[in-house]
Amino acid sequence: MPDMQQEIEAVLEAVRPRLARHGGGVELVEVNEKEGIVKVTLTGGCAGCALANMTLKAGIEGMIREAVPAVNEVIDVTDHESGEKPFYKKSYV
Repeated sequence: MPDMQQEIEAVLEAVRPRLARHGGGVELVEVNEKEGIVKVTLTGGCAGCALANMTLKAGIEGMIREAVPAVNEVIDVTDHESGEKPFYKKSYV
């Protein structure tokens, strides 16, 4: 029987091609099995994207929680302000 991290990684493997079509990606950062908390980082075009939170909450988190009921929450730990032109970066030009 696969452990929680393996089950989550399997879900992310299924999600990655969808994100890649838009130049994005997702990486597993940490799994806290005791609390059911998963931390991920969004990469590529997803980092700083205006729809990053929706992609995470309505897509990735839902798929993970459906496949792994012990997961209570998926947290995005992406630094959305880094990069050349991230959406979330505040500019006062």
